[in-house]
Amino acid sequence: LDSRKPKGREIFVKLIKSADVVVANLPLEGLKRMGLDYESLCKIKPDIILTTASSFGQTGPYATRLGFDGIAQAMSGAMSMSGSESEPMKSACNYVDFGTASLSALGTVLALFERKKSGKGQQVEASLLATAVNYSLPLITEQSVLNVNRVATKNRGQTASPSDCFQTSDGWVMIMSISTRMYERWVGLLDDTERDYWLNDPKFKNDMSRGDNGAELSKRMATWCRQRTTKAVMSELATARIPCGEVYTTQQTIDDPHIQEAGFLQSVEYPGLQNQSGKAVISTPPIKLSRTPGYIHSRAPTLAEHTTEILRDLGYSSTEINELKRQRVV
Repeated sequence: LDSRKPKGREIFVKLIKSADVVVANLPLEGLKRMGLDYESLCKIKPDIILTTASSFGQTGPYATRLGFDGIAQAMSGAMSMSGSESEPMKSACNYVDFGTASLSALGTVLALFERKKSGKGQQVEASLLATAVNYSLPLITEQSVLNVNRVATKNRGQTASPSDCFQTSDGWVMIMSISTRMYERWVGLLDDTERDYWLNDPKFKNDMSRGDNGAELSKRMATWCRQRTTKAVMSELATARIPCGEVYTTQQTIDDPHIQEAGFLQSVEYPGLQNQSGKAVISTPPIKLSRTPGYIHSRAPTLAEHTTEILRDLGYSSTEINELKRQRVV
């Protein structure tokens, strides 16, 4: 839709009047330029809810900067605690993007509920950096109180141990032992001759002290894991009730029997895919409601796929729609 043209602006206004919520992924300057800022929208529909997501928010010295998921990861402190002390590491998963979308949806639902009481709309503002800072809060709060100045230790946990990623004879596993009872069960996996040391040395007396001495515990567990296959490690740790997960490739995640049976993923057809099935694997709603469960009822639309349908809903005839297309308004 080219809202700069008079006919485009007419459609724009009709869309706003028909909407409960407007979602805009733009900084404040862009919103104002396109007439999507909250003040402009309220002139069209006073009770409108505007949900915005930007890189840094609409106030502060960085408000006009451009940014992406990885930038927010870097500025939240998370990257400094990933990788190693000499090389920070960004997560390969865009958790800031997805988190911002989820928080935006939550904020929008809250605004809709509030409007039922007050009859008034409002702006819901989210940003990548706000999400990233929120998700890094344990690190931030600890630093503000204790001034510990932690540095990255790759996959090794710093507040409990053994908590690390270990290589087996044929793969990798992630193991997390948290709490004294779990640690004691871990010690039970070791040889009788060494159990007294791991159980009674003061440097392993609680989670925090074990985290402080995690390098030694990880070294011992690494030896134990290298002597076993991934399957054997998983089996022995499951028996000991110590949380452990195999480090999967993406394909192994898709093929995992639990993920399949639980319905965490779903294959959906999409136009233009070149793979054999013509389908893409996507996530189903990760939160399940017992009485009104969510489900994927259709694929995502292609660009402008529903333009004609939307214009008809707004009252435009086929002749008018064709003319709008000819004039490149839509």
